[in-house]
Amino acid sequence: MMVAVAPTVFALFGPTGVGKTALAIAVADRLRARGERPVAVSADALQVYAGLETLTGVATPEERARLEHRLVAFLPVTETFSAGRYAQLAHREIDGLVADGATPIVVGGTGLYLRAALTELALRPQPPPGLREQIVARLEDEGAAALHAGLVQREPWTAETVRSTDTHRLIRTLELEALGALTPPRPQSQLWTTETRHPTRLVACVMERTALHGAIAARVERMVADGAADQVRRADAAGASPTARKALGFQELLDDDPGGMLGRTRRYARRQVTWLRKLPDVETVDLTDRRPEDVAAELLP
Repeated sequence: MMVAVAPTVFALFGPTGVGKTALAIAVADRLRARGERPVAVSADALQVYAGLETLTGVATPEERARLEHRLVAFLPVTETFSAGRYAQLAHREIDGLVADGATPIVVGGTGLYLRAALTELALRPQPPPGLREQIVARLEDEGAAALHAGLVQREPWTAETVRSTDTHRLIRTLELEALGALTPPRPQSQLWTTETRHPTRLVACVMERTALHGAIAARVERMVADGAADQVRRADAAGASPTARKALGFQELLDDDPGGMLGRTRRYARRQVTWLRKLPDVETVDLTDRRPEDVAAELLP
């Protein structure tokens, strides 16, 4: 008879604004009451940047006093970052916490980074020196439309997944093609895997659509009031990297367009919810009009 293994990692995933941090703190309180030592590990692609804490929604100092958060606000905004680098850091943090008898609470809204934290992510190769520069030179000489047309002719499936206007992704796709590592997207079932590195309890946080839209609007308004635009201007002046500039609202606040930030955030939240709904064998909890303490009590009676 197979004996169920108790989870050693607790993971919370959900769209931006749903209330993951508050729920993580409430879950941590209940874990402590059981004699466990919880520590949060962020699974967010942009919360890694120091100086963008308000814009990216990093837990406040008060929240971090209640629950230690790791892998947040440690990277200069001038540096690039990748899922591969994140996976190495997250595995080190999680493995160390488990070895020390602590309970990692992985918290995030970036699906790729959540999987990178919890599983062995199959990463595509990085380009050798000079390859990217060659492709960029071709891009400047021939134009994105021509490079895209050639790519689609050779790999027709890319027409649905790579836009000619998305030069960053176009360049990366051409790199992978040159390396012989370009493959069609995996079926949706491969968005997630039950083969986690440690026994893991994965909880998907959802909220009724109107309530989520309201929460996102309040979140954006609070970020703007708390000085997110000043953070963006300082990061821009410091020479923020292309990956740092992907933070929701970065360009919009540079353009003094908080309305654009709100619209982009809502669109991103819809993509997060779509990704979440495709995950198999995941617990789902509805946070609509509920206190995080009550939801935590339901998860950990």
